[in-house]
Amino acid sequence: MSNGNNNGNPGKPAGNGGNGNGAHSSHLDDTAANHPTQASPQPPLEVRIGQVMRDRGLSVCAAESCTGGLILHRLTNVPGSSAYVMGGFVTYSNEAKVKFARVSKKTLMRHGAVSEETALEMAMGVRAAFGTDLALSVTGIAGPGGGTDHKPVGLTYIALGSPSGERVVRYVWTGDRESNKQQSAEAALKLLYDYLTSSSR
Repeated sequence: MSNGNNNGNPGKPAGNGGNGNGAHSSHLDDTAANHPTQASPQPPLEVRIGQVMRDRGLSVCAAESCTGGLILHRLTNVPGSSAYVMGGFVTYSNEAKVKFARVSKKTLMRHGAVSEETALEMAMGVRAAFGTDLALSVTGIAGPGGGTDHKPVGLTYIALGSPSGERVVRYVWTGDRESNKQQSAEAALKLLYDYLTSSSR
C-alpha cells in the first residue's frame, strides 16, 4: 500500500519552494541516482522450491482436495521436477481421503473433511504412501456453495508433513471459486518454501 502525500498534491515532487526570503527551488538532476532501479521480480515459488529441493536432495508429494491438483501442477511445471516430486493424490471425496491419504473415518465423522485434523492426517498419510521427505495437503471449501456459519466458504486448511513433525495453517479466503483455489495453492507452496528456507533447517 502506498502512502498519499500530506500536502494534498499527489505526484508533486517535494522540493524547496520559495519561502519569501529569497530562497529558490533546488534543481533535481535527471540522473539514474534519482531514479532507483526496481528490483527484478523473484521467480515463482515453485521455481525457488525446486532449486532448494535439488540442492538438498529432498523429495515431496501432495494430497489435494479443494485445489484439485493445482499444487502438483505448479510443482511439475518446473523442468527437472521429476527429481524431487514423487507424486500425489487428488482426494476430493471422503472415500478417497480414507483410501489413498489414510485419513481415518473417525476423524472425518468427528471433525469433517475440512478440518485441521483431516489436513494433518492427509499430510501424514500421503507422506507415508510415497515415502518422501516432505508432504503437502490441502482441504477446504472453494465455494460458491457448501459453507456454513461454522465453516464458511473459503475456509481452508493446509498442512506440511516433515521429518520434524507436522504443521497446519488455517485460512479463510474471500474470492470466488477459482481465486480461492489459486490462493490455496500459493499458500501451500509458501508453507513449503518457508520451511525449506527457515534458519533452523
